[in-house]
Amino acid sequence: MIYEIAEITIQPTTNKAFEAAVAQAVPLFQRARGCVSMRIDRTIERPDVYRLVIGWQTLEDHTVHFRGSDDFQAWRALVGGFFAAPPVVEHTETVVMGFV
Repeated sequence: MIYEIAEITIQPTTNKAFEAAVAQAVPLFQRARGCVSMRIDRTIERPDVYRLVIGWQTLEDHTVHFRGSDDFQAWRALVGGFFAAPPVVEHTETVVMGFV
């Protein structure tokens, strides 16, 4: 499994509205090809910074299939207006699983 980790910095004081928009977008990810999990975490030390963590079966499920979809455009329409800067996106794979 591949994890997409996107660091998203939003405009100050828009947390509640941003979080509501992300919640509204959950079905977009649920129906995306190869998407197996999705969550968003808020950084405690920097409350306007979030990390979106999405599990994908393959890298292409994210970079080709989702990014090329109408649902990606809908996702960006829901949340893009909150961004203070473009998200920083990386992909990771687990190399050591200590415990769950």
